[in-house]
Amino acid sequence: MAVGSYAEARAPARRRALARAPRGTLGLGISMIYLSVFVLIPLAAVVVKAVEQGPTAFFDSITNSVALTALGVTLGSSLVVAAIGAVMGTLVAWVLVRDRFPGQRLVNSLIDLPFALPTIVAAITLIALYGPNSPFGLSLAYTRAGVLLAFLFVTLPFVVRSVQPVLIDLDPEAEECAASLGASNITTFRRIVLPAIRPAIASGAALAFARAVGEFGAVVLLAGKVQIASIVIFADIESDAPQAAASLSVVLLAISLIVLVLLRLLGNRNAR
Repeated sequence: MAVGSYAEARAPARRRALARAPRGTLGLGISMIYLSVFVLIPLAAVVVKAVEQGPTAFFDSITNSVALTALGVTLGSSLVVAAIGAVMGTLVAWVLVRDRFPGQRLVNSLIDLPFALPTIVAAITLIALYGPNSPFGLSLAYTRAGVLLAFLFVTLPFVVRSVQPVLIDLDPEAEECAASLGASNITTFRRIVLPAIRPAIASGAALAFARAVGEFGAVVLLAGKVQIASIVIFADIESDAPQAAASLSVVLLAISLIVLVLLRLLGNRNAR
């Protein structure tokens, strides 16, 4: 038997042996300790702080007029931002993958800037451009439009970076066949490209929504009297009402967790 044939015959056996091999517990233990110290224990502390006041006080903390208004504005703005990001992020990803233009590498690098830039710096930049002394004569500070602008800035990369690798790996032969059969560009995109990238769009939009729900730094200077959940939490801390702040934090935590769980279920379904 040739060496290559022997290796190919032995490959399934090696894979089965690796599958049966006992997994080491050291890496798992270190990972769980790390996650517990920096994620699970702090989150558990917030939940305990919220519920130790009793169910009645907890319910009152999240159903008073200020909390309900803040949650409504935050969730509504986050949904709008996720919808806009789904459309515009897909368009930006398409341009970066399918088009060629001067400065493309620079633009591709700038997409990740909101990840690297401190959000308070983004707030200062946005208020300088769209505040009371706007060089464009467009004052959006202390309005819901300003909040949307801040959310759009910090969530820009999510849909772009989710859709971009899918477009890169997409086989162009199906699109070429559709074009050869007389399908228009819109029909080709709707029938061939969109079904392939739809899970990535949904994933990026869900992550953008979860990020916007908890955003603080980018809106702290732009919100003004617009009640945002994260700013209300900060105000509760400043007013020596940590339990009220913890209660609203638990609501935001639950919303983000639900979004991430749904995103995980969507990913598992698409994998099957």
